[in-house]
Amino acid sequence: MIEPQLLELLVCPVTKGRLLYDRDNQELISVAGRLAFTITQGVPILVEEKARELTQSEYDEWSKK
Repeated sequence: MIEPQLLELLVCPVTKGRLLYDRDNQELISVAGRLAFTITQGVPILVEEKARELTQSEYDEWSKK
C-alpha cells in the first residue's frame, strides 16, 4: 500500500505529472504518459523502461478520475 503523503510527492518520471494509485493491480498510473508503473514489495518502480503502456480502455477509465 502506498501512503497518501508519499503519493503526493511522487511524479511520473516521463511527464513529471501526478500519479494515481491502482490498489487492485499494485501500480501507479500516469494518465498523461499512458503508463503503469509496478509497485514491488511496497516500492514503486518508476523506470520508464519497466513501465507498461495502458490499453485504450484503461486510459479511458483512468482519465475520468
